[in-house]
Amino acid sequence: MQRLRVTHTTSYAYRKSVQFGDHRLMLRPRDSHDLRLLNATLSIEPAADVRWLHDVFSNSVAVAAFTEPSDVLRVSSEIVIDRYPASAIEFGVETYAKKIPFSYPAREIPDLGRTIERHFSDPDRLITEWTRALLEEPEVQGQTEAFLVAMSRRIKDSFTYVTRHEPGVQSPVETLQLGSGTCRDYAAFMMEAVRSVGLASRFVSGYLYDPAVDGVEAQVSGAGATHAWVQVYLPGAGWIEFDPTNGGAGGHNLVPIAVAREPAQAVPISGTFSGDAEDFIGMDVDVNVTSLNTFDNVA
Repeated sequence: MQRLRVTHTTSYAYRKSVQFGDHRLMLRPRDSHDLRLLNATLSIEPAADVRWLHDVFSNSVAVAAFTEPSDVLRVSSEIVIDRYPASAIEFGVETYAKKIPFSYPAREIPDLGRTIERHFSDPDRLITEWTRALLEEPEVQGQTEAFLVAMSRRIKDSFTYVTRHEPGVQSPVETLQLGSGTCRDYAAFMMEAVRSVGLASRFVSGYLYDPAVDGVEAQVSGAGATHAWVQVYLPGAGWIEFDPTNGGAGGHNLVPIAVAREPAQAVPISGTFSGDAEDFIGMDVDVNVTSLNTFDNVA
């Protein structure tokens, strides 16, 4: 079990006061058997009326409505959680699904729905061929778990991790051709790759704990900002997390906040303002994830 504190502040600066439209905030996780939310606070400047809802994926969403203009918008969130990540040895995949290809049970296909469908164009089958070459490698030989673990590691080892603050993701074909991408590009690539062989997958937005923050030697990429990774649905095991940015499997050091069919549905903060485009100066994001496994005060 990991007890973690996450602080996340996003600040937007403008040349003059502007009027803000409603903003959707996806900053609060859901309680589950693998994540217990112990504390959550949210502050917004300028003041806003906040209402909460569950979206189509049952993510917790805060909608902030503003009445006063301002030249700054600042959203600060703090959560404290207990995290119980799965490990690869706990996957427990059904026997019939241990090798690809396999078929999901008929009763589950309507619910998995579009998470099996591909969402990016691949006219030259570049993603398909990349994926099938990996599936046929000697150490994989079509074995489902070996394939997914190998893919997560291959993406980390084959591509160059970069940071990019502009919104949106590259197409998986772009990521393959460039040989580089952000964590969200890696997640989109892996989603599309596993979908090309019939596996259901979802995009996850959240945070990454870097043990180096607490003085523990570690090498991870993607900490210090919001993070993105993938869940793959395996019969008997359910939705299993894979972090291709760090070649990981099972959700270790990951704090999931939102899951979605495609990346645009899991943006942490989204909204509009009324004014000229040049009024916007810039955005600053500060994320800190620290361990509380000494069980100090979480209030």
